[in-house]
Amino acid sequence: MTSEPARTPTEIDRVAEGWVDVLVELRPVLGTYIGRASTDGGYGDYSPDGDAQMVEAARATLANLEAAEEVDDVDRITRADLRSQLELAIQSYDAGLHLRDLNVIASPSQELREVFDLMSTDSVEGWEAVSTRLAALPEAMSGYIATLREGISRGITPARRQVREVAAQARKNARPEGFFGEFVASAGVDGDEFPEALRAELEQGAVASAIAYQEFAEFLESELDAVAAEKDAVGREIYELRSREFLGATIDLDETYEWGLDELARMVAEQQSIAKEIKRGASVIEAISFLDNDPSRKLHGTDALQAWMQETSDRAVEELGATHFDIPEEIRTLECMIAPTQEGGIYYTGPTEDFSRPGRMWWSVPEGVTEFDTWRELTTVYHEGVPGHHLQIGQAVVQSDTLNSWRRLLAGTSGHAEGWALYAERLMQELGYLDDPADRLGMLDGQRMRAARVVLDIGVHLEKTLPDGSGPWTAEYAYEFMSRNVNMNEGFVRFEVNRYLGWPGQAPSYKVGQRIWENLRDEVQRREGDDFSIKDFHGKALAMGGVGLDTLKTAILGG
Repeated sequence: MTSEPARTPTEIDRVAEGWVDVLVELRPVLGTYIGRASTDGGYGDYSPDGDAQMVEAARATLANLEAAEEVDDVDRITRADLRSQLELAIQSYDAGLHLRDLNVIASPSQELREVFDLMSTDSVEGWEAVSTRLAALPEAMSGYIATLREGISRGITPARRQVREVAAQARKNARPEGFFGEFVASAGVDGDEFPEALRAELEQGAVASAIAYQEFAEFLESELDAVAAEKDAVGREIYELRSREFLGATIDLDETYEWGLDELARMVAEQQSIAKEIKRGASVIEAISFLDNDPSRKLHGTDALQAWMQETSDRAVEELGATHFDIPEEIRTLECMIAPTQEGGIYYTGPTEDFSRPGRMWWSVPEGVTEFDTWRELTTVYHEGVPGHHLQIGQAVVQSDTLNSWRRLLAGTSGHAEGWALYAERLMQELGYLDDPADRLGMLDGQRMRAARVVLDIGVHLEKTLPDGSGPWTAEYAYEFMSRNVNMNEGFVRFEVNRYLGWPGQAPSYKVGQRIWENLRDEVQRREGDDFSIKDFHGKALAMGGVGLDTLKTAILGG
């Protein structure tokens, strides 16, 4: 890539950098996420006072942003996107959404524990930071409980289903043999003697953290459960806020629901066609059974899974970096990891600002699962790695000469990130990496699930009429609907549906984001005609870093 002179930071850059500093100060977990090790020992205030402090900081930052002068297109994009996110944060606070922030996958209950997955444990200093944070966890949990109690007093509560599911998760963390005990039992530094005083502090912190989760579970079961909302549906007003949060765009929810039904039907038809390529005359279920019994497509054990993931990822980086993308040297390393948890799911964590911690693809393998099918998971490696999340997020982190820290490390939305990752899956098909019908079927299995989630999520939270007209969407129908549209076991289906019920607007952001990315590319190609270069389109779009999808469209198309 041709190097260009570093851009001189502007007043708007300084406002954005200041917002990152505020976020890291008030929520040190974010500092760990972006690699600011100085924050690794803390949590911040999860109480109502902490939330009030956060929104006041957002209001002050918004005022400073509006007063700052734009000097170039980078500023224009930063102002538009930061303004949108700050305004939405204020609106969400005013609607009391922080008071009902409890779900099975992405709420403070999970955040307080999951931050340890990203902390450095290869030095005594790293373990000292772990010990400090373990000691701070009980106070953070008490603050979170206080916020949920404030919600109770104001009649703003999460759904009972989420309360009960999270209580069960909390009890797992509270066990002596749960995460905290196992985590500190692994404490040590290769080649060095480990201080016994520090080991004792870690053990005390692990016990205190487990007790904090035990007390949290008791609060959920004895206080919150009794007053929690009966309905899983959040209604249109809350859903519109959440949808904007996850997309960075305003969409017509009713049109999107109908589009989701059409897209799901298209995915099913495509699957049915490919099934017959795999085995003559086969249905989708028969083709899946045939592939599941093919020993050449099996991996046995997590070591084999990790090695296959790494090999597949390394090959994609090498080949695509030579042909279809400019991949900077700093992000040509992607570590494929088996996660320390057993919750199920695959996820990506970005590199730190100095790249001392590379981007990582994590696989949380459920307990008892020892066999893995490559035909199902090939597209997942592309989704999480290159050209998916790692390329997208890593490209943003690299842009230190052009973009401020907020744009590179914290901006963006699920619709931008996950929409790109689904776009990347289809792109790999177009580039010939999924020519094997089995691998295409695996890709479509995931795409069908994402299309089904659009319909389910909007349907159940807006209580829309069922596709057959028999009545409104319910949680019970959602389980049945999802079971018909994914080839997964019952436990996976129940977790996924519980996730959608408690995290409104997030699940559709994948497929809706993909739709917006594809429509944007097609419009640019229509405008540019024979001069269109998909490599240039990708380079320009990814060089912006994380932005909302409305900001992305305006920046690419103008207007």
